[in-house]
Amino acid sequence: MFSISDRVKSFGYALRGLDFMLRTQHNAWIHLAATAAVTLAGIVLRISAEDWRWIVLAIGLVWVAEIVNTAFEHLCDVVQPEFHISVKTAKDVAAGAVLIAAIAAAVVGVLVLWPYVRT
Repeated sequence: MFSISDRVKSFGYALRGLDFMLRTQHNAWIHLAATAAVTLAGIVLRISAEDWRWIVLAIGLVWVAEIVNTAFEHLCDVVQPEFHISVKTAKDVAAGAVLIAAIAAAVVGVLVLWPYVRT
């Protein structure tokens, strides 16, 4: 059954998860710095609403990848605390997904911001 108090609690759970990620994942700080830098650049360069859509999508993709990677790594550490090559490989693959998302976001950032910088 739908409950507003349960929905409010679910937001709290989500915020705790984000807090955990920001406290424990050094790469999240890099993503946060990149998010701030690109957002500031977009504001200073006065990019169009259409270009903001691409920037927001790229930033969101990176954050979702980092959040899912953090959850996956944490779960792996709980299920298999001792080193296991298969867990290492799975964690490496998940980290690779974040890398691909970050590279794609950087390309989007260059494609969107470069025309504003040149003019």
